[in-house]
Amino acid sequence: MVKTNLPIRKNRLPAEDMHLVSIMKNVFIKLIAVAIVAFVLWGCTFTREMQPAENGPPVDIYQSDGRYYYYLESQLQQKRGRLDLAIDFLKNAIEIDPGAAFLRKELVALYLQKQDHQKALELIEEELQTNPDNVEALIIYGRIQQTVKQTDAAKETYRKILRLDPKLQNIYLFLGGIYMEENNLSDAREIYQKLLEHYPDAYVGHFFMGQIFARQGDPQAAEKEFQKTLELRPDLEGPKFELIDLYKNSGKTGDVIDLYNEILQQNPNQVRAAMELAYFFHQIGNIEEADVLFRNLGIRSSTEPEVVRTFAQLYLEQKKYDAAIIVIRGLLKESEDNSDLHYAAGVAYDGKEDKEPALHHFLRVKPDSRFFQSAVVHISFLYQDMKKMDEGIGFLKAAIKKIPDNPDLWMYLGSFYEEVENYEEAEKALQQALKIDPKSPKIFFRLGVVYDKWDRKDACIDAMKQAIKLDPQNANALNYLGYTYADLGRNLDEAEHLIKEALKYKPEDGYITDSLGWVYFKKGLIQEAIHYLEKAVSLVPDDPIILEHLGDAYFEADRKEKALEHYRRSLMHKKNDKAQIEKKIRRLTEGL
Repeated sequence: MVKTNLPIRKNRLPAEDMHLVSIMKNVFIKLIAVAIVAFVLWGCTFTREMQPAENGPPVDIYQSDGRYYYYLESQLQQKRGRLDLAIDFLKNAIEIDPGAAFLRKELVALYLQKQDHQKALELIEEELQTNPDNVEALIIYGRIQQTVKQTDAAKETYRKILRLDPKLQNIYLFLGGIYMEENNLSDAREIYQKLLEHYPDAYVGHFFMGQIFARQGDPQAAEKEFQKTLELRPDLEGPKFELIDLYKNSGKTGDVIDLYNEILQQNPNQVRAAMELAYFFHQIGNIEEADVLFRNLGIRSSTEPEVVRTFAQLYLEQKKYDAAIIVIRGLLKESEDNSDLHYAAGVAYDGKEDKEPALHHFLRVKPDSRFFQSAVVHISFLYQDMKKMDEGIGFLKAAIKKIPDNPDLWMYLGSFYEEVENYEEAEKALQQALKIDPKSPKIFFRLGVVYDKWDRKDACIDAMKQAIKLDPQNANALNYLGYTYADLGRNLDEAEHLIKEALKYKPEDGYITDSLGWVYFKKGLIQEAIHYLEKAVSLVPDDPIILEHLGDAYFEADRKEKALEHYRRSLMHKKNDKAQIEKKIRRLTEGL
């Protein structure tokens, strides 16, 4: 079967407006620096290869064996951004001198620059077959393995590096970071302890040990490690925030306030500290102090996007909507016309499914705001959720007058007309969207849905074919076209092919699985149909159409009691159009 809902809504700020800085990012950068050093070391090897014999004549790189020429051409093409040509020239150099290790490593660097991790991985593996204990190569190997999500292999590679050279500080940090991400705190703790055995003053090691102790429920040990981190690096803010969390949990109100103030004295523009302190004052009932901080942040929010980004990071991304609403109210006291803040407030209320205030704030986002188009989408969905389709249509029309060349707004307008079954206006809106973006598979998909509901099946098929042509991996369009063929009893072999192709991209999708079962039902392959329809019901247990399909298959297999059971379950979940399923139930109950 097919689903025809409006596009999925997103109750958060756009990803490009999110900002998160962590110590692990610095560790990652340091690891990359180690990799660069490795390439430099390999470069020294190659430099030695290029030197003429002592007291010998200079080498004419264009008249010698040719590898130098190809290498320099590769470097030139790389500087021009022509990475494919740079790779080709380097391959020519390697063909002339397959034993030149540096050339192969240079090729690895080019593949990494192209994001072709698989080829880079293969080249490093070739190098390691010759020299399995090459630490520099192993560092790059582990980095690539992690990039391509071969996490277990990456961990083993990093452990091997540490066995070969236990003094590599960054490898401890990186391996420990993997274990932390996996929440494998015992292995992470072992790695950081070994790091601190070699480097007792490695402040990052103490910091992560503090995090481990905190997560293991040992606040005293955690506090000791964070204090040690600050002893080594008193300028760091991260350990202070960690200590603040510990002190909040233990009720040390004075210590919490002192640490926030210490951060703000060191950096008066620290948005996170100011925002958290304001909220903390509000929580302990010190409203006057909270308002001072909130008003200051509200003023800054007009000129400093960091205020909204920090708010999103602290509250919206963490889905702390009640806290978010308290904070946003405080910020709006001094900046009541700030579109960014109203958008953030709308997201917070929408996250709480408090639709009226969410709508109120989204409607106050001005057309010149960077969030205006996102606000329009939120407003559209809110009108839909509130069953205010006429208001939604009116709003979208007004928004389109302000942004006439936005194809998504036209598509949403078409979807609203589709919801109220005004298919003629829906078609007009979607055709207008296609004039702006004629290569959009999602618009062709929605147009196909409209044609299907309008009972214009051939037009539906044409639109779905166009969506698939533009996006051959569009599982929804593949499924829709296949199901349409099956429902019409046409092109059943093609329908089976299309739906199986859709399942490649969404193998556990209950609706697509139902479509395949329905194709087999139409083909008269009842046992195959039952197999897939039973799986579809297991994936989507309460969909009335899937339940009815399975009932039909059981009926054809002469399993009348099972058919009746699923017809009744289907009827229980149906909201309208119940006559057909009621007729099937009557037929069975009268016959049993």
